[in-house]
Amino acid sequence: MNGVNQADEHTELSTTELRDVAAYAVSCAEPAMAIFESARPDDHRPREAIEAARAFATGAKRSKLIRDTAWAAHRAYQETRDAGQLAASEAARAAVAAASAAYLHPLAKATQVLHILGPAAHAARAYELHADDAPAIAREHLEKARNLASPTVVSVLTRYPPAPGGRGRAGELVRILDTALRQATTLR
Repeated sequence: MNGVNQADEHTELSTTELRDVAAYAVSCAEPAMAIFESARPDDHRPREAIEAARAFATGAKRSKLIRDTAWAAHRAYQETRDAGQLAASEAARAAVAAASAAYLHPLAKATQVLHILGPAAHAARAYELHADDAPAIAREHLEKARNLASPTVVSVLTRYPPAPGGRGRAGELVRILDTALRQATTLR
């Protein structure tokens, strides 16, 4: 790396690219809202985070609304997790991740990949849990997410190092999707 510390490396991100990443994040996370909403029909916090991310993706400015709705969706994630509603909890995490995509940092760190692929991974995990921990369901959702990734999303993704290790099953799903997008392969 020519003596440059990875922590000092940056990648350029245009507003258009950030909007494309946010749109991708919304497209990946939104289908899982049905899982959350079936468990908590009166709780609109994750849906509001998705809508705030969608507004940014379609031209609104990044605003405090995105952060506020993401934090509210995070509280919904915690509440459903604590209540043992694990599929709904992962769906709420997908919404949190979708809102955070609008704040993808230009720091070339592997953790930033979570802003790009986290919505798809958490949604896939929600579907997997909803289907009694069926890995084939998660792979099916990741394949849809792979197909939704535009050339711009893949271009942005490949400016970052591969996804980091750890983070349980959702982290594993991020790494599966990351590898598939970088290698332009189908999921195994």
